[in-house]
Amino acid sequence: MAMRSHYCGLVTEAQLGETVTLCGWVNRRRDHGKLIFVDLRDREGIVQVVCDPDLLNEQFKRAEDLRNEFCIQVRGVVKARTAETINEKIGSGRIELFAQELTVLNPSVTPPFLLDDDNLSETTRLTHRVLD
Repeated sequence: MAMRSHYCGLVTEAQLGETVTLCGWVNRRRDHGKLIFVDLRDREGIVQVVCDPDLLNEQFKRAEDLRNEFCIQVRGVVKARTAETINEKIGSGRIELFAQELTVLNPSVTPPFLLDDDNLSETTRLTHRVLD
């Protein structure tokens, strides 16, 4: 399997139905009971990855253990989002990737704050200036 077939922000409706491989950092992880949603980020943007235990089987445990800034590789099928879940704020907001394989390339210690948070106090910024 190739390291990546596409960059996250460049996956669009043109790839609907295709199996793609993406690499990037976990920007955010949301657990909605049976499904886990991962916002995967790379230099080109963000794409939403859907982790379904029926598709991932034994690899679903890896999705449960994901945290911000973990570096992962995901292979899956690109599907269209439903009309009510479309996110016009991002280029890949009309699609999502249904994961079939998930590999943690490098775990990470969860940062003390979100790296893109612009509302940090001066004390926090100075304490963690190497990250800021």
